[in-house]
Amino acid sequence: MKVANTIEEVQAQIAAWKADGLTIGLCPTMGYLHEGHASLMDASVRRCDRTVASVFVNPIQFGPTEDLADYPRDFEHDCELLEAHGVDLVFHPEPSEMYADDFCTYVDIDVLSKTLCGKTRPIHFRGVCTVITKLLHIVDPDCIFFGQKDAQQLAIIRRMVRDLNFRVDVIGCPIVRESDGLAKSSRNTYLSPDARRAAVILSRAVRLGQDLVEAGETDSRRLTDAMKAKLAEEPMADPEYVEAVDGLSMQPVETFKPGDLVAMAVRVDGTRLIDNFTVGDPKISFE
Repeated sequence: MKVANTIEEVQAQIAAWKADGLTIGLCPTMGYLHEGHASLMDASVRRCDRTVASVFVNPIQFGPTEDLADYPRDFEHDCELLEAHGVDLVFHPEPSEMYADDFCTYVDIDVLSKTLCGKTRPIHFRGVCTVITKLLHIVDPDCIFFGQKDAQQLAIIRRMVRDLNFRVDVIGCPIVRESDGLAKSSRNTYLSPDARRAAVILSRAVRLGQDLVEAGETDSRRLTDAMKAKLAEEPMADPEYVEAVDGLSMQPVETFKPGDLVAMAVRVDGTRLIDNFTVGDPKISFE
């Protein structure tokens, strides 16, 4: 496995692979990798001849009061996981390699970025779209892989790729969970033992929502109210939102249908966690 710190190194390797007619998969990450990230690498290795993973904590997607400085980092461990899962090239740039001092060009997206996480993180998706656009130009992959846990991000990238005519397949991969149902997240490391136990309430609320859908519920308000009531059973949980939205437009729906998204953001002892399910997908399981 090769590690590249500059755009020039990456593009030279990509050019050599393309000259040999090889297909390329890209897995963008911010590092501190876990089994959820590994599932993206595995999907890329199965589908593409070569896999590139980026490890880059993207500063422009963090707001001024968010956790950029404290975001967990362990590049040595990341490389061990990436190599074990068949990654061929790791792109690990410094922020100065990605953004010049006078950088002033951004990629923004309307409508889809105004709901859910976008309401409380107003610059977040502009930063995501900008860095993914740069990575798509740098790596020029055939496929790019994202996890379904960040469902709004996945929908936004799919729309951006469509609207800007990128020639890349956007592949969504299922949420990977702990045995008790908690969705894998780098931010789980912020949780104290008590908060970690409390965080299971998110997956239990998801499972309740799925049970109600299976029983025939189609009214968004009744569904989300029931999930909020479940979250309220845990004193350490402070919901930011629990909403049902159209699976493509990310706009609120009153009556949901297969393919629509039910998503939540919840602070557990101050740590912001997200979870979701798509109507019609298999129910999650946990101990």
